Amino acid sequence: MDEIKAHLEFFGELGVDGVSADPAWRTRAADPTRGSGPPAPADPLESAEPAAVKVQVFGSSADALLAARADLGECTRCKLHALGRRQIVFGVGHPHADLMFVGEAPGADEDIQGEPFVGRAGQLLTKIIEAIGLRREDVYIANVIKCRPPGNRNPELDEVEQCEPFLFRQIDSIKPKVIVALGKFAAQSLLRTADPITRLRGREFKYRDAILMPTYHPAYLLRMPSAKREVWEDMKRVRVILEGG
Repeated sequence: MDEIKAHLEFFGELGVDGVSADPAWRTRAADPTRGSGPPAPADPLESAEPAAVKVQVFGSSADALLAARADLGECTRCKLHALGRRQIVFGVGHPHADLMFVGEAPGADEDIQGEPFVGRAGQLLTKIIEAIGLRREDVYIANVIKCRPPGNRNPELDEVEQCEPFLFRQIDSIKPKVIVALGKFAAQSLLRTADPITRLRGREFKYRDAILMPTYHPAYLLRMPSAKREVWEDMKRVRVILEGG
């Protein structure tokens, strides 16, 4: 009961009047041949996408993700492997997800458990996902960087250059309709921009056959609860796009 109460209080802070009971929100098609293009929004989208990365054709998205993880191996491509990382944190979720979240890099909890967004920020992200009628297992969650930087510092350029091709393979394998970039670093890395997150959030970008929407990182919301309202507005727009609006 305490957990249910906490969820309701969180939704109340966001201004959620209710969640959808539509069974369609609880299932995801397993057909790897489903169309990858997002529905065209009413307003023109801004375009900021790098050149596509060619990947081998696989029988399913799950197979493509497994191949990407195998190719990553016990990665030593950048210096992070020698700077205290415990394990690679690749990504987790539904291989045919319509919605994908991309964060910055693993933190201490993620480095221990091997799964992205499992600490306090991850628990808040799970509540945000539930607030639009989905479950964590309905979406896919990954980071730009697959290894924890020492002291949770920002990833450096050479680390991003070595790691981001694997994020691109994840995106191209899953073919989500919407990608939510969580926080300044993820948004700036994906969009190749130095614009602050305050200028990027609330906008929509064409990105690798998806719509990319930057929003605040859950860790920021833990420090600034007043920003939850803006994230909820972003997530309501995500829900509309996923529903075909």
